[in-house]
Amino acid sequence: MGTLYIDRKDLHLKLDGNALAFYSGRKKAGSVPINPLKRVVVVGNVSIETPVLHRLSDKNISVIFLSGKRLRFCGTLHGKIHNNGILRIKQYEKALSDFALMTAKEIVARKILKQKAFLEEVKNQRADLRLKLTTATKSLSKVFETLKEQTLTMESLRGLEGGAGAAYFAAYAAMFPPSLGFRKRNRRPPEDPVNAMLSLCYTMLHFEMLREIETIGLDPTIGFYHEFEYGRSSLACDLVEPYRPDVDKFVWEVFRTRTFTARDFAKDDERPGCYLKKHSRRRFYPLYEEWAKKARPVWTEEVRALARRLHE
Repeated sequence: MGTLYIDRKDLHLKLDGNALAFYSGRKKAGSVPINPLKRVVVVGNVSIETPVLHRLSDKNISVIFLSGKRLRFCGTLHGKIHNNGILRIKQYEKALSDFALMTAKEIVARKILKQKAFLEEVKNQRADLRLKLTTATKSLSKVFETLKEQTLTMESLRGLEGGAGAAYFAAYAAMFPPSLGFRKRNRRPPEDPVNAMLSLCYTMLHFEMLREIETIGLDPTIGFYHEFEYGRSSLACDLVEPYRPDVDKFVWEVFRTRTFTARDFAKDDERPGCYLKKHSRRRFYPLYEEWAKKARPVWTEEVRALARRLHE
């Protein structure tokens, strides 16, 4: 099973032997064995008894908490994590050295190469977008070449990434039908179905990487490209950057195949913004899980490779 998604209003979770038991009112609604689980995603108004949290913690099963309609990231619960103090000391030292800029350049370069490869792939399928996609890929190529300059600073690197992102999303937006209302990347709140899906998938990816970071013993708040900001998991923000184009491709595919359409989303209902309807979320979870389970070994190795580099 791997991942359990709990997205049902007013559900109550109890421990039943080595299983999670779900109750709606006084009636048992079902149960799930604990042993196959690696992570649990809890959405909205769900009550959980303390013994459940104790068992999940003992089993090193991570829990992510998301808000109801907006699916906003609220927090995580982990069990025993790696108490690798030496690794964290080396992380702090490297964050204040030339290693930070070197790593930041690698992160941006990998992201741009993936963006370019994705647009090239789409260009072979969409002759009607050849001009826009070609223009964007040329812009990305120029930025990539500029990354090789020795005089590059962290500030100029961020400026280059911003320019690359603008060129990329101008082409990316053209890949979707006008009926979806997707013209540019926006968030907090997302204003259209594509942005809503992007934000949701980025949130899930961020949690996946955060889990790997905390499990291995790194400090998620100390990044190399993203500056330290109180309350932000800067290292997780760093490590998800090269995988954002993978999310973009996944989102494009679910709309291209009409797996999801505008009818699956609600807009400005109670609060401003656009979000996935509850009945549509039930279809989203297995689709995301099928995609993510292939990528998780890669994400795990990403964090382990960084830990090895820090020890060098």
